[in-house]
Amino acid sequence: MTQTPEKTKQKTLTFFIIAGEESGDVHGSRLILAIKKKYSDCRFIGHGGNKMVEQGLKILENINNLSMMGFSEVIKHLPYMKRVMGQTIKIIKEISPSRIILIDYPGFNLRLIKRISSLDIPITYFILPQIWAWKESRIKILRDFVDQSLSIFPFEQDWFKHRGVNVRFVGHPFTELDPPKISRDNFFRKHKLLPDKPLLVLLPGSRQQEIDQHWKIFLITVQLLRLSTPELQVVVGKAPSATLSPLPDNIYVEENTITALHYGNVALIASGTATLEAAVINIPMVVCYRMSFFSWFLIKKLSKVSFASIVNLIGKKEIVPEFLQNEMTSENLYKALRLLLNDSEKRNSMYTGFSEVRKALGKPGAYTRSAEAILKKHL
Repeated sequence: MTQTPEKTKQKTLTFFIIAGEESGDVHGSRLILAIKKKYSDCRFIGHGGNKMVEQGLKILENINNLSMMGFSEVIKHLPYMKRVMGQTIKIIKEISPSRIILIDYPGFNLRLIKRISSLDIPITYFILPQIWAWKESRIKILRDFVDQSLSIFPFEQDWFKHRGVNVRFVGHPFTELDPPKISRDNFFRKHKLLPDKPLLVLLPGSRQQEIDQHWKIFLITVQLLRLSTPELQVVVGKAPSATLSPLPDNIYVEENTITALHYGNVALIASGTATLEAAVINIPMVVCYRMSFFSWFLIKKLSKVSFASIVNLIGKKEIVPEFLQNEMTSENLYKALRLLLNDSEKRNSMYTGFSEVRKALGKPGAYTRSAEAILKKHL
């Protein structure tokens, strides 16, 4: 009897992957899943969070330890970060991965790229450093040492290409946000809220350092709003690892921020990726941010952009109001939120801006296109 020839065994691909923040953990987990759907014989090792672990990451350092904001905060944790850097380089040398995949987190990742440049291991950068905003000199690292750059913002492709970096715009992951985990009725029932009364969503940040800067101002803002709008209901989006103190009984915690944004009427959001989530979901918002004086001083000195919010940067105009540093006062936030609650014309103007932003983000499928681009380099 003629035997069927054995199939050639496919090679195992090893990816060393690094995400250093909550948002990076989400993106990393979905990128891992997309890669595994296209090619099952691969393994992932590196730094990330619980979501990446669920998709098969062999984790070395957790984002709970890696995530920090601002220059002064980084300096305080410098010995730890130096140790992580050394261990990372050691393990990369030991396992010699097929490819290194870096997700955002430029303070660490750009330094790592320079330190391992002599190893001749191909590197994919998914979600590029915002070099267009500040410290443009860092572009040399991408140009010289990164062989694949995958962008999620529409304006980045041309900006980088004009400066000698071959970048592919793969679309933005937020074009395929998950639907709410529970129905509207169940959400309001869960938090003992009234569906016919206005609901304010608070997102003070994903990192504890951000929450510590913002939370007391958020609380005073809520107090002011309740004087003019007594029926106002409030939900705060909170990461499981975050601490909110004090937490009044009449502010309800929702750990799934996407769900909260879907069912809220207006939102007060610390500048970050959550502002873009809110724009995609179509909830009117006020954006704010505070940091240490030293961090703010350096940002002001080095920044080249007109806006802090990615919503305004993509829209190339002020779609949402921003209150930064000394302008982030409870009085300013209160006035802006009260206007949104009471002025339908203001809300409609924001909705129009959100529609333009959503169109600019491209078609769904960013993770799939990124996975295909990465695997094409090896198969």
